[in-house]
Amino acid sequence: MTNPLAKVWFTPTRGGSNWLWLSFFVVILDQATKALVISTVKFQDSIALLPILDIVYLENTGAAFSILAQASGWQRWFFIALAVVVSVTLMIWLRRIRSDQTILAIGLSLVLGGALGNVIDRVMHGYVVDFIYFNWRTWDFPAFNIADTAISIGAACLLIDAFLESGQDRRPADGTTPSK
Repeated sequence: MTNPLAKVWFTPTRGGSNWLWLSFFVVILDQATKALVISTVKFQDSIALLPILDIVYLENTGAAFSILAQASGWQRWFFIALAVVVSVTLMIWLRRIRSDQTILAIGLSLVLGGALGNVIDRVMHGYVVDFIYFNWRTWDFPAFNIADTAISIGAACLLIDAFLESGQDRRPADGTTPSK
């Protein structure tokens, strides 16, 4: 008789699943910073922290760089559905990777945490709270948040992992040629 727990889909030590704490940390940090901004900064007001860095409270109904922000409202549900599908896909992918693929696990966990942080905003508010704003002289970068930062760093980790994995020899330990 087989162990019934062996069929459990999710275990904290399967594949890269032990990195889910990072996703949880990103969500908590993201939501805490957004709550702090909402409670202390008036909508569209700005607080200068450094000559090139402001805290500003903005509500983004669109995606990155406010893409589709001017749409009629359907984008909220589209982005929620997309984030849920992406999150489930990332969790499955995270579960299936080798436990030694640390950079990939970190990348997937960061993207997952960022996606969940922003989807929580969309569900609760109908928009994503953005508040980190870099500007210098006449140049400015669109405002973003902790979730966006995690997604960007996670995507960079995925690229780094892809480059590292593409250069590795994938022959089994016994030296035979892998079957396709």
